[in-house]
Amino acid sequence: METNKKKAKFAVIKISGGQLKVSEGDQYEVGKLKGNKGDKITIEEVLLIHDGKDTKIGTPYVEGAKVTLEITSQKKGEKIDGLKYKAKARYRKRYGFRPEITRVIVKKIA
Repeated sequence: METNKKKAKFAVIKISGGQLKVSEGDQYEVGKLKGNKGDKITIEEVLLIHDGKDTKIGTPYVEGAKVTLEITSQKKGEKIDGLKYKAKARYRKRYGFRPEITRVIVKKIA
């Protein structure tokens, strides 16, 4: 859901077991987060902040930096299918699941 426009201010945060580059006002889909629609979440695990002129890189986190997110929806993603197969053994097994997804909008990078 990320737009390809170059934004002057962005941050790299640690969220849902991964890293995500975020800009103010953009929406992103991440792994399931606790909370309901409309809840605000403050992320203090900020790895990098760029404000257009200066870049601050954390060791491992930038001190005093926060990113405020708002949950816009909780849903299930597209189905992921898998297949196990063993040649000459008449063994075939299909499996699949739909991952839980949280859609968030970035309100403020501070």
